[in-house]
Amino acid sequence: MANPPGTPIWYELLTDDVDAAKQFYGEIVGWTTIVHPSPGGTPYTIFNVGETGVAGLAMPPATAPMAPGWLAYFHVEDVGGKLTEVEAAGGTTLMPATDLPNVGRIALVADPQGVPFYLMTPAPPPGMEGESTSFSPVLPGRCSWNELVTGDQQAALAFYSKLFGWTSTESMPMGAMGDYTFVDAGEVRLGAMMNRAGPDQPLKWTFYFHVPDADAAAEQVKTLGGQIVMGPMDVPGGQRIILAVDPQGASVGFVSGERQ
Repeated sequence: MANPPGTPIWYELLTDDVDAAKQFYGEIVGWTTIVHPSPGGTPYTIFNVGETGVAGLAMPPATAPMAPGWLAYFHVEDVGGKLTEVEAAGGTTLMPATDLPNVGRIALVADPQGVPFYLMTPAPPPGMEGESTSFSPVLPGRCSWNELVTGDQQAALAFYSKLFGWTSTESMPMGAMGDYTFVDAGEVRLGAMMNRAGPDQPLKWTFYFHVPDADAAAEQVKTLGGQIVMGPMDVPGGQRIILAVDPQGASVGFVSGERQ
């Protein structure tokens, strides 16, 4: 994969009901699925746009039991080296570095405030090298925005900037909540981070997947047993979003329109 280090190259939903998740996201985003055997013997489901895999679907790992939720895999050149950096900065290792044949080397970690994410050095099989399009600001069915809710925005920005080389040159005031701080990898805007609204709001990454119509997606969420947390609403940049919880309890965003 030719994606620059520090960029998201894969997304994965951990859920306790794989079949229900296939239906929910298939109807809303338009994903189809392919099931692959995994080295551990547990099947791994791929969400596809056409013939392109853009995300995965699995049960939570036994070595790091977690509630249903979405995780991002960030591209790094040396998983072991980045593990050391994470721990030195006050983060934790939730799953040690592991080699997956024809996939790459991965590790599950948490930032200093406990928010989990994956590190990954991809190693695709010969003939399948190329750029991941799991994250794209413009392509349909992909994640187009990565949003971190954190308890200490300045500390989080310092942590991720040092770990991945991210920069921030722009922010949007949000009153008592502080700024909505945009983050970039090179010239690509990945998303933003913000302080949580109160002590009961979970600290987490939320990923917004591109759909044809956010209003239609909101109705589908409710019909399929999910809940709408926020929206549909217009956001700066010309897009329209909803924030939802799927029927198994995973937080997820959907966005429509073109980013200006």
